[in-house]
Amino acid sequence: MLLRSFVFFLSCSFLLMPAAFAADTEPAFSAGDMAWILSSTIFVFFMLFPGICLFYGGMIRKKNVLSMCMQGITAGAIISLIWFICGYSLIFTAGTPFIGGFDKAFMQGVTLTSFLPGIPNLPEIVFAMFELTFIAITPVIVLGATVERFKFSTAMVFMALWAILIYCPVGHMAWGPDGFLASTGALDFAGGLVVHVTSGSSALIAAIMLGRRKSDGINSMAPSNMVLTVLGGCLLWGGWFGFNGGSALGANATAGMALLNSQIAASAALVAWVLAEWKLHGKPSLLGAISGAIAGLVIITPGCGFVTPTGAMIMGAIGGVVCLWAVNGLKHRFGYDDALDVWGIHGVGGGLGAILTGIFASSAIGGEGKDGLLYGNWKQVIVQSQDTLLVALYTMAVTGGLLFILDKTMGLRVEPDVELEGLDLAEHGETLHV
Repeated sequence: MLLRSFVFFLSCSFLLMPAAFAADTEPAFSAGDMAWILSSTIFVFFMLFPGICLFYGGMIRKKNVLSMCMQGITAGAIISLIWFICGYSLIFTAGTPFIGGFDKAFMQGVTLTSFLPGIPNLPEIVFAMFELTFIAITPVIVLGATVERFKFSTAMVFMALWAILIYCPVGHMAWGPDGFLASTGALDFAGGLVVHVTSGSSALIAAIMLGRRKSDGINSMAPSNMVLTVLGGCLLWGGWFGFNGGSALGANATAGMALLNSQIAASAALVAWVLAEWKLHGKPSLLGAISGAIAGLVIITPGCGFVTPTGAMIMGAIGGVVCLWAVNGLKHRFGYDDALDVWGIHGVGGGLGAILTGIFASSAIGGEGKDGLLYGNWKQVIVQSQDTLLVALYTMAVTGGLLFILDKTMGLRVEPDVELEGLDLAEHGETLHV
């Protein structure tokens, strides 16, 4: 009788073990968080397709609009494949403090139920897709500095190498396991260093190495269609809510604060830019207004989850004036042809935003240990400044090396007659009939 009872007990135990094991390992994913991050992914996707294509396309001459769109969407597709093949793994797996490994190349091990340590509320596949939209748009920002003269074939090779050699190392250092920038205590909520300092710094070197456009200073370089630019800019503005708010990685109060700070900073920068431009040139321009808004969004990106709304307003106002100076004064002083002011807005704005985050960050918003200068932690300004400088110098050095090699092997610029004819027809066999 005793033996029979023992066998029955063992049988029940074995029958119950799979259910108990499954219950213990079942991920506790949040439906609300997943819905917000999936929505944010779509918002950020629209920043590239069609946001930045329209924004950039409207600011250049009609004969080159299609080439800009072609470069943007093709680069986005190439970089998406790179993300799947190795980019995700190089950023979000352990390796060295400067670059990850290949453990998750081709998304191996990324399943419907896997999740990253520290993000148990989201399936890893959802997180990976959200981060894909970041890397897809970042190198394309650089192309704003090189429009109307960069060879399509060379530009696409440059975009692919840029994603691997610049975005992935900086992304790992800022966000990856044991990343170097994170270990220094750098605050970068949504990519001020990873997205804006890298793209802006690279744009400056690219503009210098490609040289001025043939018609720059001779013929009119006025935007071909300001309506397209404003539509694209507004898509970027709306998409930025997903960019910054989604970086909270959940439908929570931090996401709401990031959204509010983004709107406040963009609005303050727009007003500051318009007022300063009005004072300088006698008339406020629509291009200045939308440029100011984008500058404010760049400024607040690193600190949107760390600063108060008042801090965001001050940061935006400062950024609007400083970026206007960079676009009008700094560029003209040194004479480089950063066609669409990527360095002036993303490089200067991103670096300034990172440093200002070190001033205005508050642990009441960002959590324990996230105070800046105004709240007693002056060392945070030093950390933000040195890490910004490090990222900028690394990006400039790698960009210069890449472009030097590509110039010697493939050539950087189209031929002079192609540039005068327009890249749309010469490189793609199409024209814009408007």
